[in-house]
Amino acid sequence: MAKGSDHRRRHKRGTREWALGNFWTAVTWVAAFVLFFPVLWMVLTSFKAEKAAYTSPPRIVFHPTLSEFSQVFSGGVGPPLEHSLFVTITSTVVVLVLAVPAAYSLSIRPVKRWSDALFFFLSTKMLPYVAAIVPIYIVARNLGLLDNDWELVILYTAMNLPIAVWMIRSFLLEVPKEVLEAARIDGANLWTEVTRVIMPIVVPGIAATALICVIFSWNEFFFAVNLTATKAGTMPVFLVGFIQSEGLYWARLAAASSIASLPVILAGWLAQKQLVRGLSLGALK
Repeated sequence: MAKGSDHRRRHKRGTREWALGNFWTAVTWVAAFVLFFPVLWMVLTSFKAEKAAYTSPPRIVFHPTLSEFSQVFSGGVGPPLEHSLFVTITSTVVVLVLAVPAAYSLSIRPVKRWSDALFFFLSTKMLPYVAAIVPIYIVARNLGLLDNDWELVILYTAMNLPIAVWMIRSFLLEVPKEVLEAARIDGANLWTEVTRVIMPIVVPGIAATALICVIFSWNEFFFAVNLTATKAGTMPVFLVGFIQSEGLYWARLAAASSIASLPVILAGWLAQKQLVRGLSLGALK
């Protein structure tokens, strides 16, 4: 009798766990769909004709067309796309080149007053960008950098560097000290320690940091719209051009937004394994 009652209790507990697991799975999928729906609707709208994008209620079934994409490409999307790619890739590379040594000196071989240095990095994110736009504009004008790609490279590097240092430092702190001690006992110098011992462990974390810097740089609008005009406008500035006095061109704006979102989506899709590993680095000992 006792064995039978224990079996029934285990069966009920297993049934409850199965039902609870399915419930939270369904909730997760519903939440994911709700968050993804604006992106899905944007893509669907981009394949509509302009008249079909204004219908009320909105049309779910429609005749797809590429006319709005052709209008976007004929409207000069090439230069802004090139500017965004150059500024984003260059600033991300510079951020990683600067952040990895800085994070190393704040984690594995910490410098004196390392906590003050970390606070200094964090304090640079406390100043609102709008409060610094006037002095930045004056300095850029005096240096001849207004409406220039390198101006945005410098600003995006400064914008993403504190975040990158904090993230990479947290990944470096998870490198087992025993591994480092063993490498040093074997005679590994600093270069060997970094390239052959540390980097293979923290590459997923660096990839995750790089992807976040890419997203922040690609989507940045405030500096781009205030410090560029015609020569160095990025994709967010280009999208503003679809806001006309007579109203929005919804289908064309959706097509341009889909094109602007595609590089970041592809980068996230290609780096998703490294991103998951990087963000979970150190979660399990």
